[in-house]
Amino acid sequence: MSQKSVSRTELAKYLAEALNITQFRDYCPNGLQVEGRAEISRLVTGVTASQALLEAALDNDADAILVHHGYFWRGEDARVIGPKYKRLKLLLTHDINLFAYHLPLDSPPLFGNNVQLAQQLGLAPNGRFGDDNLGWLGNISDAGVRTVGDLAAVIERKLKRVPVLIGDPDQPLAQVGWCTGAAQSLLGDAIAAGAGVFISGEISEPTVHLARESGVAYLAAGHHATERYGVQALGSHLAEHFGLQHQFIDIDNPV
Repeated sequence: MSQKSVSRTELAKYLAEALNITQFRDYCPNGLQVEGRAEISRLVTGVTASQALLEAALDNDADAILVHHGYFWRGEDARVIGPKYKRLKLLLTHDINLFAYHLPLDSPPLFGNNVQLAQQLGLAPNGRFGDDNLGWLGNISDAGVRTVGDLAAVIERKLKRVPVLIGDPDQPLAQVGWCTGAAQSLLGDAIAAGAGVFISGEISEPTVHLARESGVAYLAAGHHATERYGVQALGSHLAEHFGLQHQFIDIDNPV
């Protein structure tokens, strides 16, 4: 496919509709966060708009960067100083667009982090739960994966991360609930929805006790590790749909 381009305005409109961004009560603005050049032919995707990702995108002559974790979070310091100044200066000096989608990139049935994680782990979705239906339910499709310990081994093999396991590794697998990133607060909703094990990116101190006392195993597989796949799928779709050049750049993050 020959390389083509799309206008910044058209791309923003397409993403707003594809990700249904008005559906979500989010902690940040979703969509175009920093305006750059009007035409986009080279797209870089990544998990977080860190300085390292911006510099890598610049090295790859990107016209636009699309991420899951962008800027302007609710309650953050509004001053443009320090790391925020350096990041914005790089984008504005080099006329690079920044698109960011937080909750809208968790939920979609095609490009979302949750459905893409399910594909990585061999989970067959059959339900949703929680606010905005962010949590997913399903069953493991591999008959050889019979216990929570087996599922932890699949996570380690696929995500290249050893998950934190709270619970009995020999517990037989029943319904699996999952939500990527910092979704430990959804454990109660997962329990109410009938999950026997819950997968997320992070775990907090109270979550450990709730998992133990409920008998629902908890697998914390890494915030970054669980959220690498939605933005890749979306970038690949945009490349095919608009004829763009696309590269996913993974800035390693152990958390």
